[in-house]
Amino acid sequence: MKKKLFFLLSFFFLYYHSLTAVTYNSEPKIFIQELIDDAIKTLADKSITIEEKNAIIEKIALENVDIKALGLYTLGKIRKDLDENTINDYQELFQKYFLKSLTSRLTDYSSQKFEVIESEQKSSNYTIVKSKIAESVKSPEIKIDWRVFTKNPQKPLIRDLIVEGLSLARTQKEEFASILNSNNNDINALIKKLEEFLSS
Repeated sequence: MKKKLFFLLSFFFLYYHSLTAVTYNSEPKIFIQELIDDAIKTLADKSITIEEKNAIIEKIALENVDIKALGLYTLGKIRKDLDENTINDYQELFQKYFLKSLTSRLTDYSSQKFEVIESEQKSSNYTIVKSKIAESVKSPEIKIDWRVFTKNPQKPLIRDLIVEGLSLARTQKEEFASILNSNNNDINALIKKLEEFLSS
């Protein structure tokens, strides 16, 4: 399931034909719809190589996902006991881990239909945008909710992707918690695991 979550997140970032930043509508529902529309166009373009897509994903994720907040969330309560230097080292590794996880799970576009259904403003800071992948011969309908952070209303940021009720952020947090719990909450054990993944 984690592999599917990262693939789906990767899918929606594959919408650029170059590394030039594109400005999207700041209204969360339209913001996500534009990402989906551009993703479909780009993934249908046979001229874009895997290497180019990897570079595009990294740039777009850095611009449109709140990776710093995601990193702190997945670290859990232990972050309160860490000094600033350790937090910074972890954040740097987490960013590399996050980007590699995205780019290592690319697959071919399956031409399934994506649709944004509605948005629900939870607070002044958060909006949930509901979308779905239409049912196909190979797979059932998949419901996808986007958790969009809107503290800056002019620059929405994606903070989580929820596929059929399963949160990518929570799944990652639970995985890291398992590593920490098995190592007396030693952050160095988690850092070592991230470094091993990056070097593999």
